[in-house]
Amino acid sequence: MENYKKYTRQYFDVTDPPMRWAKKRYVEKAPIWCSVDLRDGNQALIIPMSLEEKLEFFKVLVSVGFKEIEVGFPAASETEYEFCRALIERDLIPDDVTIQVLTQSREHIIAKTYEALRGCKNAIVHLYNSTSLAQREQVFRRSKQEIIDIAVFGAKLCKEYREKTPGNFRFEYSPESFTGTEPEFAAEICNAVIDIWQPTPEDKVIINLPVTVSHSMPHVYADQIEYMCDHLNNRENLLISLHPHNDRGCAVADTEMGLLAGADRVEGTLFGNGERTGNVDIVTVALNMFAQGVDPELDFTDLPSLVQLYERVTRMQVYDRQPYSGKLVFAAFSGSHQDAIAKGMKWREEKQCDTWTVPYLPIDPTDVGRVYEADVIRINSQSGKGGIGYLLETQFGINMPKAMREEFGYIVKGISDHAHKELMPNEVYDIFKDTYVNKTAPLAYTEIHYVQKDGIQATVTLTRDGERYTIKSGGDGRLDAVSNAVKKFLGKTFTITTYTEHALTVSSKSDAVSYVGIEADGKTYWGVGIHKDITDSSVAALFSALDRWMEATK
Repeated sequence: MENYKKYTRQYFDVTDPPMRWAKKRYVEKAPIWCSVDLRDGNQALIIPMSLEEKLEFFKVLVSVGFKEIEVGFPAASETEYEFCRALIERDLIPDDVTIQVLTQSREHIIAKTYEALRGCKNAIVHLYNSTSLAQREQVFRRSKQEIIDIAVFGAKLCKEYREKTPGNFRFEYSPESFTGTEPEFAAEICNAVIDIWQPTPEDKVIINLPVTVSHSMPHVYADQIEYMCDHLNNRENLLISLHPHNDRGCAVADTEMGLLAGADRVEGTLFGNGERTGNVDIVTVALNMFAQGVDPELDFTDLPSLVQLYERVTRMQVYDRQPYSGKLVFAAFSGSHQDAIAKGMKWREEKQCDTWTVPYLPIDPTDVGRVYEADVIRINSQSGKGGIGYLLETQFGINMPKAMREEFGYIVKGISDHAHKELMPNEVYDIFKDTYVNKTAPLAYTEIHYVQKDGIQATVTLTRDGERYTIKSGGDGRLDAVSNAVKKFLGKTFTITTYTEHALTVSSKSDAVSYVGIEADGKTYWGVGIHKDITDSSVAALFSALDRWMEATK
């Protein structure tokens, strides 16, 4: 690409950063979470949510466990104002939940904001103004001091209106476009606001440091956050908040490194919805913590329902490969992956493990409302015998011998490859039945009588191409006797190399399934019998294998 030279780095490095955050290995505790779905997420929609949709979404956010929820910019539009009023007047805000509202540093907007909060028990008034070099020079054309004056003016007004408005109101300040602001100036303007608000242990102030536009690699943001933590006045009475956007695809990394650097709070959205490339995906950050044994203090145990609600009210879609929440993120199509997952699951069962270490699955899918059988093993032309066998075993109770799994795996892969599509579990089972189970052509038995004499004597009545025959023979057991009778009838020899059986517990407790492998003409042919009687199932499996042999050699 020829035009790369016109781009320059729009962020400001911290000089000699201490980088204490780099010595930490993971986020040790959950931050304060603030959902901005109903403001950042809503303003980014082609069709914004209706009032009732926003109310429904708010209730879901509360049920997930958010204690702080930004509900909009009440002075920006009548819809935003009415939503705030509806939450208050319908008494929909629990006592332990604080709503957050956004305001610019202009008196009529601040006045309208407090008017919207009448009767609210707990709220955060979020004041912001843009501070970046690009905004100062190109948009406002004002000096640093003039930008500070805007913030100070708004901070004083917020304090004045709080004093005359009943309710428990806390303050938040954002130097918008923080990542494009010189760190020294960002600290200066924040301190000017802090000095006006005078936070205390009982009345902490939130300083929100947004990645309004992502300009740098995540470690640079961490240095900037650490710098602010070191240079803000009254730090012990501040809550440092992060608000990353995803322009560079780094919002999750920005958030995690920002938390390592000393931040206390995160503003983001479910599934990363927001302006341009979106906000940080709180689901991903929270479940990243969960996957390392840290309680995220949010409830994502039913992600499928959350995805369904989100897609309905936002008209957006959760990408199939979105971490944790995408419908394919737990799916394994690769044969080697499927085999490793199946063996890992079996190992867990055998060892009764308390910890989760299954290959290719960072968390247990059931912890977020997914299911192994439907989500983990997906069958297409890339699948292997392990995954196909695991699917049949877990969903249909079919536990094929190892060598048979390999043969059936190739059959399924071939069908999927030819059709150029994924095969659903029922389709795989239908292929299994059509290929192996209770086959009756060209050879079938109609009745068998056994007599215990010199081992077992069997009288076998069978049909071939519509003709009926009766043959007698003996053997060490019933299956051996029937096998010898068929050999006598066919005038050909074969050997039963494999015989296994088990109860078909998944579909019916009374059925038995038998697997027979015969070796004939130097090849192995498999057959399966399913019957309420174990002897009948074994004979049916033998005849199924014989029919497959005869079909292959006719």
